[in-house]
Amino acid sequence: MKLSGKHILVLGLGESGLAMAQWCTRQGARVRVLDSRAEPPFLSELRRSVPEVDFHCSALDERFDKALLAGIDLLALSPGLSGGLMAVIHARAQGIPVVGEIELFAWALQDLGLRGHEGPYSRVIAITGTNGKTTTTALTGHLCREAGKMTGVAGNISPAALHALMAALDRGELPDIWVLELSSFQLETVDSLDADAATVLNISDDHLDRYIDLDEYASAKARIFAGRGVQVLNRDDARVKRMALAGRSLVSFGLDAPGDERDFGLGQRGGEPWIVQGEHFLLPVSALPIAGLHNAANAMAALALVEAVGFPAAGRLQALRSFRGLPHRVEKVAEIGGVGYYDDSKGTNVGATVAALEGLGGQMAAKAMGNSRTPPPILPRQAGEVTSHPLPREGGWGEGKSMPAPRNEDDPRIVLIAGGDGKGQDFVPLSLAIARYCRAVMLIGRDGPKIAEILAGSGVPFHQAADMDEAVRLASRAAQEGDAVLLSPACASFDMFRNYEHRALVFVAAVQALESAP
Repeated sequence: MKLSGKHILVLGLGESGLAMAQWCTRQGARVRVLDSRAEPPFLSELRRSVPEVDFHCSALDERFDKALLAGIDLLALSPGLSGGLMAVIHARAQGIPVVGEIELFAWALQDLGLRGHEGPYSRVIAITGTNGKTTTTALTGHLCREAGKMTGVAGNISPAALHALMAALDRGELPDIWVLELSSFQLETVDSLDADAATVLNISDDHLDRYIDLDEYASAKARIFAGRGVQVLNRDDARVKRMALAGRSLVSFGLDAPGDERDFGLGQRGGEPWIVQGEHFLLPVSALPIAGLHNAANAMAALALVEAVGFPAAGRLQALRSFRGLPHRVEKVAEIGGVGYYDDSKGTNVGATVAALEGLGGQMAAKAMGNSRTPPPILPRQAGEVTSHPLPREGGWGEGKSMPAPRNEDDPRIVLIAGGDGKGQDFVPLSLAIARYCRAVMLIGRDGPKIAEILAGSGVPFHQAADMDEAVRLASRAAQEGDAVLLSPACASFDMFRNYEHRALVFVAAVQALESAP
């Protein structure tokens, strides 16, 4: 759609709202911005960069003044705002189209002649999932750059997609490929993106304050597959598997042996897990610079996405080895006395912490398996009852529902630091992963006692610490040589810290204090 001469109302002045206001003004539209806050964080930048834009502080709920919609041709909705707001309901009732930033981005690529034809700027990779999407987006972008492609990485990862596009236009250097991280909120208002390759990494409880249930949340995620591109699906996740569309090209990844030559998975060689494609062993998981089997799955997704858009295989594995990962995502920050210390402060929900425990714990157990002459048990990932199974065949870890786990108390385990603002989550899904992989749990924050409730009777020792310093000290005493101390709170940070970055800084400082202790 051509925006020149249109009257556009932007709701919300966060990063995406600012980008939409700037882009629409740049395209010749007349723009008005509404925000329920009198001083939203980007107001000064809005006034500096596009002073002609009209800003109003306005209620967006049932108190919304419908007169503000008079003469409006298009409503641009920021992703943090729900489509259930009365401002949006009134707009739709009046026949006003409602779009978001990513839809405007898709229109922009079409208007610039960069989509819908074979050409150097025609490719888009789109990535979503409850957990792992930022790491996978950054890794996919890294693989694209290492393949010699000019790459734009944007979306939920920041910068906003329209900000990245405007910067590229100003430089006169449009990317060969766009790698977009997209949240469910962003996907609610996307219809025209038609990504060349897209993935949903996983689905677990999150944002249920916005969605009726998990099915509605998953449906929002599945919108990423609208179009004709290659679907990259996690075959270990039942909800994701059901997103497969008839007639579409499909590649899967998972923590078992792949069933097709195009698919990615895990194989076992020399007692060590390897990333494989079909029957081809690519590289050992231990060669990845990002820890945990969950990150091995993220790496598989990135490999599948890059292959799906036709980039050459040469150099891909070396590029994987050179990726440095992102801070606060199972990031190793120290090793003291044979104990590794890992910062996963970005693990702000239960699903993220379960993934971190299974990923790091599974990798540690797999390494122990390689050092042992007797096979350790392979424990079901989903079942409530823990049973033993024989060592899997050379091809993989079983049938897609199993993960290596510690065999006995002498095997390496995790000492977990968790707790904070639980956001009303159900902590029960943590209990099985903790029972499998943890030697002890140190709890912090307001909802630490709620996590303690689900650990009662688990056999895993736990302690409520007064602060992060005490939690780290207690964790170091509980850990044995070969263990890992993992900060993965499963909670938001705002009850004790400014944000998850501040929480990570306090954790790292406490670990450094251990190093300097006599």
